[in-house]
Amino acid sequence: MLASASELADRLAQNAEAVCRHYLSAGRRAGNYWIAGDVGNSKGRSLYVHLSGPRRGRWADEATAQFGDLLDLVRETCGLVDFHDVAAEARRFLSLPNPEPPQSAGSDDSRPIGLPSASERARRLFAMSWPLHGSLAEAYLRDRDIVAVARHGSLRFHPSCYYRDLTTGATSAFPALVAAVTDVAGMITGVHRTWLDPGGSGKAAVDDPRRSLGGLLGNAVRFSFPAIGPVPIMAAGEGLETMLSLNAVMPGMPVVAALSANHLAAFRFPAGCRRLYIAADADAAGRHGIDRLSRRAQAAGLLPLVLSPELGDFNEDLRRLGPDRLMQRLREQLIREDAIAFLAT
Repeated sequence: MLASASELADRLAQNAEAVCRHYLSAGRRAGNYWIAGDVGNSKGRSLYVHLSGPRRGRWADEATAQFGDLLDLVRETCGLVDFHDVAAEARRFLSLPNPEPPQSAGSDDSRPIGLPSASERARRLFAMSWPLHGSLAEAYLRDRDIVAVARHGSLRFHPSCYYRDLTTGATSAFPALVAAVTDVAGMITGVHRTWLDPGGSGKAAVDDPRRSLGGLLGNAVRFSFPAIGPVPIMAAGEGLETMLSLNAVMPGMPVVAALSANHLAAFRFPAGCRRLYIAADADAAGRHGIDRLSRRAQAAGLLPLVLSPELGDFNEDLRRLGPDRLMQRLREQLIREDAIAFLAT
């Protein structure tokens, strides 16, 4: 029975044009693509869905930088957040029965016996990776003025991480910064990989040097989180470098990197959270994620507050303006008691 996200996404991809005709009815077919305006089913040309080939079922919106598979498209077009609701809608469209209840609370997804889930593969990859100290990944972050990162247990280094070109199918391997994606209980549900140039010149020269594996929905990469107890005040944003830059000048504040605007919108709040700072991104997709997360936070009784960078993002502020200027910018936006408690002195 189809129960996992990957299985549902694959089945939707097998029926890609039918999915598009249903959820993006304002669009049209153009060759091997379905063209539409946006995930709101507007007319236009910025959103395109691959209808055939190795990327069948993958989509992207050039105007908002949103992208994903057809399960993501179902979530966005229907305005859903919880995976349970997204999966139910996908099964309804595919005329599939609802899955049987999982046998145990720790079960990940339904799959053939012997084939590890994406989350299990993510856990294995993280376990195989090395500590960050002295690695090419630490140097990569230092080049972005993000220092003292070896203290973060959620970041590791893999010297030869498998990479597959999704267009040609060609495989290779590069050094990589590996970040653990965890749920509210601290369980690793996925990883985020940033493939690096072996010569130390930044990211690897590949089409998409950043990719995630495993369960991201509702989860995030966490920095400075307490091992136990509530998290009354925290910050959330999209990118690793953005949130590590904030952590560099607010080392005591728990922060999370949700890795995309869609996943930021679906982030699950930790127990005891009262105040949520949301790191703004300049693009339209970032604003979309912030709006949705803010509404969810308010509905849950949290106070959402947006932190805006002076330049394009907080890493750009840190690199071009320096830590003192970044701290001053944050001091103007934080609640006074939070500025006193968390800003580095």
